[in-house]
Amino acid sequence: MVAYTFSFIDRQIMSLLVGPVRSDLNISDTQFSLLHGLAFGLFYTLMGLPLGRLADSGNRRIIIAVGVAAWSLMTAVCGLARNFWQLFAARIGVGVGEAALSPAAYSMIADYFPPNKLGRALGTYSMGVYLGAGLAYVIGGLVIELVAAVPNVSLPVIGSIRSWQLTFFVVGLPGLLVALLVLTVREPVRRGLLLRKGAPTPQVSIAEVFSFLWQQRRIFGAHFLGFSLVALLFNALTAWTPAFFIRKFGYTAPEIGISLGLLVFVFGSAGIVCGGWFSDHLSERGYRDAPLRAAAIGTVALAPFAATATLMPDPVWSLVLLCPLLFFSSFPFGPAAAAMQLVTPNQMRGQVSALYLFAVNLCGIAWGPTIAALFTDYVFKDDMAVGYSIAIVSGLAAPLAALILFSALRPFREAMDA
Repeated sequence: MVAYTFSFIDRQIMSLLVGPVRSDLNISDTQFSLLHGLAFGLFYTLMGLPLGRLADSGNRRIIIAVGVAAWSLMTAVCGLARNFWQLFAARIGVGVGEAALSPAAYSMIADYFPPNKLGRALGTYSMGVYLGAGLAYVIGGLVIELVAAVPNVSLPVIGSIRSWQLTFFVVGLPGLLVALLVLTVREPVRRGLLLRKGAPTPQVSIAEVFSFLWQQRRIFGAHFLGFSLVALLFNALTAWTPAFFIRKFGYTAPEIGISLGLLVFVFGSAGIVCGGWFSDHLSERGYRDAPLRAAAIGTVALAPFAATATLMPDPVWSLVLLCPLLFFSSFPFGPAAAAMQLVTPNQMRGQVSALYLFAVNLCGIAWGPTIAALFTDYVFKDDMAVGYSIAIVSGLAAPLAALILFSALRPFREAMDA
């Protein structure tokens, strides 16, 4: 969870730097969204596939520790960027490092906990998303405020850099200590292994993984697509909500960073833990489709807040509606990971988790911020309309995700019975 928290601080810090990055690099909202989303998301998803396969047979603790060190260093390298393409390349490096974490972590946690506690365990791990995003806003806001008085900072060897570049050093380098912390984690014994002739098989082929996914396509197709839409909503929201408050209501970056950070920290974290608890509660009451049912119910509750939070004429009402929006947008993701582990053999969990993250993050991280920016730049053609863009993307994604997840309940029950 600590590692996941740091990963989200490092990936999310960009959303508070829209103004100075756009100004210094002379780029548009759409170009900024490519730095925030596509540069990170594309390689985060692509590298997750080979790293997920490695997690199914290798030492998962070492994989995570190396990944944490890599993304922390590359976050600091973002602070050396002098133009769009240099920052784009550094964001790719952050994505490659972070790809090592979740496939290995999901697999390890599924080996630590029994099925009726897995929702809470994975919810606790996934809480790092909201702790990290919240802290990114708060820390980013405070760092921006501290260094804003000095537009240029001189560092040994590196020389003169802008204050927004220093922010990347401040949030990135402490992650190296987390890499050392990960090495204290125990590598668990693998459970739920696929058997051949009564004995566990050490590894399965890629063809066998895809054959398994094809056999269970009604589950995994709906699972991947439904949660991808929730991720698209969440990433559009977190990428552009700071800009919405800054542009429409005149907030400064530190002001909205601290306010939003606290909301994400409290309500996002509470939502994902409650989602995991609710999934386990349904499981204990005998629902064989408990994880997907819990997630689908959460997306239904999410829809009305997703469509209205950034349409309010008053900033207080927007902040009030963001509380349930953040709670219910996080609610489905603990059950999402649990559902996947429960119907997947151990030797495939890292690879199936990587494919899930590929779908969710390619849609969410890479396209969520960009689709919202395209509405702002090319439909409304007005920077002040960013709130409408967020509302359109979020208001369509939530109900569609609910319909898709409900469609998978019956095949999921059949897979659990099998």
